[in-house]
Amino acid sequence: MTDPVLRLHQLRVAYPQSERPTLDGLDLSLDPGETLALVGPSGCGKSTVARAVLQLLPAGSRCDGELLLAGRDPRALRRPALRRLRGEAVGLVFQDPMTRLNPLLTIGGHLADTLRAHRPGWTRRQLRRRAEELLGRVGIGVDRYGSYPHEFSGGMRQRLAIALAMALNPPLVIADEPTTSLDVAVAGQVMAELTGLCREAGSALLLISHDLAMAGRWCDQIAVLDEGRLIERAPARQLLTAPQSPLARRLVAKAREREGSESQAPAAAPLLLEIEALRCWHALPGLPWQRRWLKAVDGVSLRLQQGETIGLVGASGCGKSTLCRALMGLAPVRGGAVRLEGVDLQRLRGASLRRARRGIQMVFQDPLACLNPQMRVGEAIADPLLIHGLAGRAAARQRARELLAAVGLNPPEAFENRLPRQLSGGQQQRVAIARALILEPKVLLCDESVSMLDAEVQAEVLELLRDLQTRLGLGMLFVTHDLAVAGGFCHRVIVLDGGRIVEEGPGSALLSNPQAAITRQLVEACPRLPALV
Repeated sequence: MTDPVLRLHQLRVAYPQSERPTLDGLDLSLDPGETLALVGPSGCGKSTVARAVLQLLPAGSRCDGELLLAGRDPRALRRPALRRLRGEAVGLVFQDPMTRLNPLLTIGGHLADTLRAHRPGWTRRQLRRRAEELLGRVGIGVDRYGSYPHEFSGGMRQRLAIALAMALNPPLVIADEPTTSLDVAVAGQVMAELTGLCREAGSALLLISHDLAMAGRWCDQIAVLDEGRLIERAPARQLLTAPQSPLARRLVAKAREREGSESQAPAAAPLLLEIEALRCWHALPGLPWQRRWLKAVDGVSLRLQQGETIGLVGASGCGKSTLCRALMGLAPVRGGAVRLEGVDLQRLRGASLRRARRGIQMVFQDPLACLNPQMRVGEAIADPLLIHGLAGRAAARQRARELLAAVGLNPPEAFENRLPRQLSGGQQQRVAIARALILEPKVLLCDESVSMLDAEVQAEVLELLRDLQTRLGLGMLFVTHDLAVAGGFCHRVIVLDGGRIVEEGPGSALLSNPQAAITRQLVEACPRLPALV
């Protein structure tokens, strides 16, 4: 009988100044070649497992109990030996590869640098040959060896991250939410590459995810974590069709509820936003008399009513986020019209434009990345009022408290003085929503605003958005790569491809009878929970 690749027994991890341990007596083991998905609500300790295994915990953290990685305890190793263990014994695929890649290093340079650190005796030719082999294995052409990370799409960067993780054929690979920011088609390709390489190398895979359907599709087993303890572990199909623990039953029920629900279209209501033949073209490098354009948004027209939510879906690079940035004035518009309550924003300038743009606000995908880490929550929410000169400090602070209560962070006094990192993911997103609402917009743009949240918190945030929409009469453009969310939350769904609208209609119709080729591709790639027997 072979020894486990990873063995955790009664593992306790406590962060500095934390009132209670994040991991509290965790028992978990993983054998060679096993694929295990670790799921659970926000704050349950999923990502802390990865940090403990790699010993990437903040200074001052306590890590007690048994921790064995490939038969060795990383806590007992000196720094040079620990660096060797990382990469050789375990590879890590992060959630957002762009934040982990060196923007000054080429794609091939990343791989060569990793290999050189662990294979100091290799010649430059050997390093280049192995790097090119790894790129080929993850579907990146050798001609992109000299490219830089910013020249790659999200899916391509994640393929590079997989190549880096598998460079030394480690016995364990940990993937922490590796497809959160990718559309379903690209996510499926990335997971197929990752699981295929792990299978060929005989590596065990620990997939940290909030997406139960994806976990069931790509992993043989699922383990449910709650408050730092393992409460259930079972074969994936068994856990998704007959969960035993109350938490697992709740998570599965929320996921099924999301797949099965559908929003009813609102009755006739005032027109809030009208987009007519909008074009966002970006000039590509070349000779002035041979101008070439990247047509990110190419003639998009839509109408959004008060109280209506329109879902925007499509493959990576289809123009969803560019459309939102153009509406916010963050991307140049080459043609077309944007009318907010009948006023053409393209014709406004200066103070008039700034006043009008207060009517459109945005909630981003990663709230922690768009909140100032040094600014307390109450200040972050009140700041837009001060920037626009709409209130004094005392009045802005009081309005911030009112919005904290409105988004469910009660009592406001318990949250207003916290820093963003002291909140859970769901709480951070509620703060981001409050900040977007403080200017009393008519239209809210949600760019993948729930994709990083687990099923329960995702349902809570979607319910909050729906409640706020009803109370405030908001119109929403909801960008998502999750067709199940789009179909259940949005009144209408629009599919973009190559910067153009190729299909639109009720979410249920698109899911059950897609017409456009890209819609069929997205539906086929969308992971679904297994049917109940």
